[in-house]
Amino acid sequence: MNNKDNTPFITQRADPYLYKEGGRYYFTASVPTYDRIVLRGAKTISGLKTAEEKTLWVKHESGPQSEHVWAPEIHKIEGAWYIYYAAGDKDDVWEIRPYVLKCLGPDPLEDEWVEMGMLKSAPGDDFSFKAFSLDATVFSYKGEHYVIWAEKTGVGKMISNLYIARLAAPDRLATAQVLITTPDYDWERVGFWVNEGPAILKHNDRLYLTFSASETGTSYCMGLLTLEENGDVLDPKAWVKTREPVLVTDEKRQLYGPGHNTFVKSEDDQDDLCVYHVRQEKEITGNPLYNPKRHTMIMKVVYDKEGRPVFSFDNNLEI
Repeated sequence: MNNKDNTPFITQRADPYLYKEGGRYYFTASVPTYDRIVLRGAKTISGLKTAEEKTLWVKHESGPQSEHVWAPEIHKIEGAWYIYYAAGDKDDVWEIRPYVLKCLGPDPLEDEWVEMGMLKSAPGDDFSFKAFSLDATVFSYKGEHYVIWAEKTGVGKMISNLYIARLAAPDRLATAQVLITTPDYDWERVGFWVNEGPAILKHNDRLYLTFSASETGTSYCMGLLTLEENGDVLDPKAWVKTREPVLVTDEKRQLYGPGHNTFVKSEDDQDDLCVYHVRQEKEITGNPLYNPKRHTMIMKVVYDKEGRPVFSFDNNLEI
């Protein structure tokens, strides 16, 4: 892997997710047609570039899960494989909710996947997944599993916030939602007021949560929350937001709207890698949401003297 400023890892794949398990890497992402869930697997990260891309699931013909299939993530939880994704309804394309697939065997590329339905709220929680909800990501912390997702709230021009809850099962919450970030700053409010695309990075007993902000064009960018050692993940006051975005458009490099990232370990487990999407064209034809030219790229995460992550296009990798 060599440094390279602006060579895509995989072209026309937005909302990328890369997962390492058992000496293999698995890659999934939103496809431009927003109609299916795909997966690649390889023993190396570079092998994913040319690996066969298998379609695991295709959208329904009508009703829920028939439009806008977005941002799949693959996770292994207590020995079983799951994919979290969002989907809408042809009759109401913005009626988007998070859904779960489960693999019936140990091989996510060869074994059958079945629908578990929509992610379910905890008893007594009358708010979670009642409105536009997407970008669910799962992580473990001190022996418990948690999910973070984006959900819109409000009236008129709705706002996309990030919420967290503990999981009772891979498809069901154990606790009511907790709001951990809302678009507070100007860089989170360009076009739309948005916090979405959460991703967890663990380093030196801290949890870092990156997220994406603003509309999906050139103003799209990455923000950062920090949870100090022994912090309570369900305490909204324990998460501290960095005042400025941590990764933004770089016009000199022709890299626009970086965001919707995830993290994975390098092949030698020594480095943390940030996998994200970016555009290479400033002028976007039509609605940015439906423009296919968002590409997956990878950068090495470096840490400052205080152990906090630094995200820089200088650390992009050619893989």
